[in-house]
Amino acid sequence: MSGVALVYTLFGSAEAADRVARQLIAERLAACANMLGAATSLYEWNGVMESSAEVPVLFKTTPSRRDALMARIAALHDYEVPAILALPVESADLAYAKWVAEQIAR
Repeated sequence: MSGVALVYTLFGSAEAADRVARQLIAERLAACANMLGAATSLYEWNGVMESSAEVPVLFKTTPSRRDALMARIAALHDYEVPAILALPVESADLAYAKWVAEQIAR
């Protein structure tokens, strides 16, 4: 195990991504968040093909806090059905994993 867990989600705006990321870091559920460049998502919703501009975000946390982080993202998210996915981390730099653990524990 790497000692680091990644959680991926998408937000409808950079402002929403920033607001939620700052709150989750302040609550010590995430050590950091990477707000990635704008993405276009294509999906069917209520029988209609949709195209939306979204902001993907990768949150870093510890494996023990992953489920709490995912639940909190769902509670704070403004989407009815947000994509919130835990991604496997096979290995992590030991110094980075230590930093993540320290940020969550503070």
